[in-house]
Amino acid sequence: MSRDHILHTVRTALGRSAGQAIADPPPVRLRLPEVDLDSRVSSMLARVEALAGKTHRAATVDDARAYAAALLQGRSAVASNAPFLRETGIVDLPGVQSGFTEATALRALCATAHVGITSADYALADTGSLVLLSSQQEARLVSLLPPVHLAIVPAARILSGLDELFTVLPHPADQTSSMVLITGPSRTADIEQILVRGVHGPGKITVVVGP
Repeated sequence: MSRDHILHTVRTALGRSAGQAIADPPPVRLRLPEVDLDSRVSSMLARVEALAGKTHRAATVDDARAYAAALLQGRSAVASNAPFLRETGIVDLPGVQSGFTEATALRALCATAHVGITSADYALADTGSLVLLSSQQEARLVSLLPPVHLAIVPAARILSGLDELFTVLPHPADQTSSMVLITGPSRTADIEQILVRGVHGPGKITVVVGP
């Protein structure tokens, strides 16, 4: 079957003719509900817990750091280079390594660390999703390779949902090569519909919403 015949078949199915100009796309329709900050935080935490994740609402920076320290309990951890983690003192906790700029060293540590610690560029209240833009500050491996993911997120970064995200960030590719949305622990099901967590990423996730 020739290329021209294939294209003719496609055009016919679409009700178009050869040389016809492509119509302008319809306008983008984004719905931005008015949701106050407390409601966003409550929704975010509830959605994460509904997906078998754990959560904590930290009243202060010291509270967030103390919770992280209790979660680690001497286990090895690798933290991203997110400024918020340094500001909260998370990277200074015992057993936490951070500040990596060389991919090979970061990959080797992520393969052996028990906990990967990140912040998040944004979070979505309606789905409990974390939004990470791949960069030197938030390397994807930290959130994907260790079996436990701990995310420390400022409350101000919680958006109402995906529509608001694309209002704030209409062209993600202009800022990053990869935008990752993390919604609960990694989980998959085989053809027998047996749910298994931790196959393609961390099997446990904890989200701490900071001040």
